[in-house]
Amino acid sequence: MTMSATHSSETRKTMHGLLPLWAGIAVYTLWLAAGNALLRDPDAYWQIAVGQWILDHHAVPTTDIYSFTMYGQPWISTQWLAQVLYAVAYAGAGWTGVVVLAVAALAVTMALLARFLDERLPAAATIIFVATALALMAGHVVARPHLLAMPVMVAWVAGLVNAMDRKSVPSFWLLPLMALWANLHGGFILGLALIGPIGIDAIWHAPKTMQRALLLRWALFGMAALVASCVTPYGWDALLASRRILNLGEALALIGEWRPANFNHAGPLELTVLVAFALALWRGITLPPMRIVLVTGFVFMALSHVRNAEVLALLAPLVLAAPLGRQIGGPWMPEADHASPSRNLLLAGIVICLIAGTFALASVQRYVPREEAAPAKAVTELQKLNLSRVFNDYDFGGYLIARGVQTFIDGRTELFGTKLMVEHNNASGLMEPDNLFRLLKDYDIEATLLRTQSAATKLLDRVDGWEKVYSDDIATVHLRKPGAVHSVAPAVKAN
Repeated sequence: MTMSATHSSETRKTMHGLLPLWAGIAVYTLWLAAGNALLRDPDAYWQIAVGQWILDHHAVPTTDIYSFTMYGQPWISTQWLAQVLYAVAYAGAGWTGVVVLAVAALAVTMALLARFLDERLPAAATIIFVATALALMAGHVVARPHLLAMPVMVAWVAGLVNAMDRKSVPSFWLLPLMALWANLHGGFILGLALIGPIGIDAIWHAPKTMQRALLLRWALFGMAALVASCVTPYGWDALLASRRILNLGEALALIGEWRPANFNHAGPLELTVLVAFALALWRGITLPPMRIVLVTGFVFMALSHVRNAEVLALLAPLVLAAPLGRQIGGPWMPEADHASPSRNLLLAGIVICLIAGTFALASVQRYVPREEAAPAKAVTELQKLNLSRVFNDYDFGGYLIARGVQTFIDGRTELFGTKLMVEHNNASGLMEPDNLFRLLKDYDIEATLLRTQSAATKLLDRVDGWEKVYSDDIATVHLRKPGAVHSVAPAVKAN
């Protein structure tokens, strides 16, 4: 009887605290099975191309070499390290390597989130937060640099919030995370911005005798973090690059992920905000003032640009966990023995199973980007023409870069600026038909590569001087050719 009770106790100790691990495994398995969904963004092509260029030249780009409209203009890639990692993964295992890398980053992110919450909340609340976070992020889970930066973001903010919970100062061992984040993705600016409000909360709730010392230590930490963020190949310029994106104004509204939330068509983000508001009213949940400011800020960011739903999904739970745990009850089981031999054996077995499962799935699952963003046959025909000035669809830019064709425009929005982005959108969508012919003339366009169903393609079918040389369900190529007669009636005369 005693031996049975002892073994039962050891089993509970081994299994307790593994919720973060199970969360990570579940996320890894789920998204690995649905891996093609991570390749739906056309920017993946140029991200890998830039990473390969960095590997080939042992340098980071400082000017544009991929477009003919902005060739030679200053351009830096603050995401250079993530691009290199994707390029290495692609070189080693093709699109399978890219998917595995991205899914692993997502799984680690959710495991870190679950671990932080599991230490402060009941298991049921932790599971709800993690599941909600996944639902909120689903639309932006694509193989791009921000996904590789997510674990770093969660670890960094968790470190800051942990200091806030303890009314102390963050460990300076967090600073390498800031340097890593700054080389992975431009979102590190948010990490710097959060130091202020989180520090204020920690100082405000500390004993008055400690507030002055805490203020000085938080200020020192903030300055050290700022310096750490400049440990990149671009130095201070990495800080300024994010401002260029946010200053794009009207152009941002043309990109789906930068659009505001739309409550006319309620999705996971809109429903989460409404349900959270209702629960707060129902349960009477209270928060300290600065935490209210932080959560409100995250909600505002997500509602302003839907791509920021991941900020709300991952960071709001970190801020809410401690006060919420005090109101609804924290974890009921004691701290697990993370170093027990049986626990380590279990973890080793799980890792081996994950690796074996990954190889098994990769052997039967073929990961490929969606064809809608990769007009392979059309580009092959285009390259036979040996042209250098092609007016392309925005979504085709990444694939053109990967194929070595200079673009008119592509996903590097901050490079092209508001004016060209808006003009291109209005021209290709025929919001301003005259603008299409003006751009074709001003930029000496030799051919166009546009979606077959686009308004501009339909118009060029009816204009003399443009010969349709290739067309399929995805893309159509029109070649400027004096004397060419329109291929579809009725004819339209270009201005």
